[in-house]
Amino acid sequence: MAGFYHSRQRGVARDSVRRRERSRRVIRSRAMPMPENVPIIDLMLSLPIRDHDRTYANLRKQARDKESRENFKFPAEYMFKGVPHDFGREGDPVAVTLEEMDRFGIERAMIGVGSEDHMRAVREHPDRFFLSVHVDPNQGMDSLRSLAAAVEKYGAKSASCFPAGTFPQVAIDDRRMYPFYAKCVELDIPFFVNAGVPGPRVPMDCQHVERLDEVCYFFPELRIVTYHGCEPWEALAVKLMLKWPGLHYCTSAFAPKHYPKAIIDYANTRGADKILYAGYFPMGLSLERIMGEMKQVPFRDHVWPKFLRENAIRVLKLDA
Repeated sequence: MAGFYHSRQRGVARDSVRRRERSRRVIRSRAMPMPENVPIIDLMLSLPIRDHDRTYANLRKQARDKESRENFKFPAEYMFKGVPHDFGREGDPVAVTLEEMDRFGIERAMIGVGSEDHMRAVREHPDRFFLSVHVDPNQGMDSLRSLAAAVEKYGAKSASCFPAGTFPQVAIDDRRMYPFYAKCVELDIPFFVNAGVPGPRVPMDCQHVERLDEVCYFFPELRIVTYHGCEPWEALAVKLMLKWPGLHYCTSAFAPKHYPKAIIDYANTRGADKILYAGYFPMGLSLERIMGEMKQVPFRDHVWPKFLRENAIRVLKLDA
């Protein structure tokens, strides 16, 4: 009798595996190539980086290994090949960036509040660029006032924070982050936050994906978007997106051939409204590589326009 029971259980397990595999085959069979007629909105793009030492000074200060402190131009350089360090060395930085965007079908891009070139890009080309403001919870009210001013004066569409890059580090669910979440609810803008193991060689605990759960619980009105992959907890990120309506995922800092399978499967099934496109140009990836590999991503046909454009318009409340 016991042998019959165990044999039956093994049969049930095999049937379950077969059903899952059939489901994956159906999803793959319905996948469509990237459409060429969807104007793309890129939620992580920058103008040429002129001074790498200054741009990444905070992360270098945190690092303890000699390679990160002295040899890397880019803090996660060991993870990336062909980083376009020399992009835009000649010519006007705004003009060369627009030329690259036009080349690859990027209609609009979110850039950070910062240098005069960034601010000029938004002033001169408001139909092509919009702003996000980086916040540092260690600066308390000064950073909170800067957030409000960026929205009021410059029309910033979002706030962002890199918890592992703050110094000292501030976790996703740290009490110092809560005033910024509350302010984003008040201003009706989304909050972008890095989650998962950071690329730079700094501790990871502050970006554990499970920390998003309590934030979503306390701020049900907050639209929160994860940056930089959530690895190795991408399956947990999917579970939390199913649980919390305001939680979304952005593909920043990942070459498309490395998009996590859990994220692609989720987008193709229940999560088409939750996954947003972001690149990583020119910080770590070229647009040529991103868009070349994007053609091989097995999204279903109804996912592509949402991923490339429509979800960004809805989450950031952009003009269509």
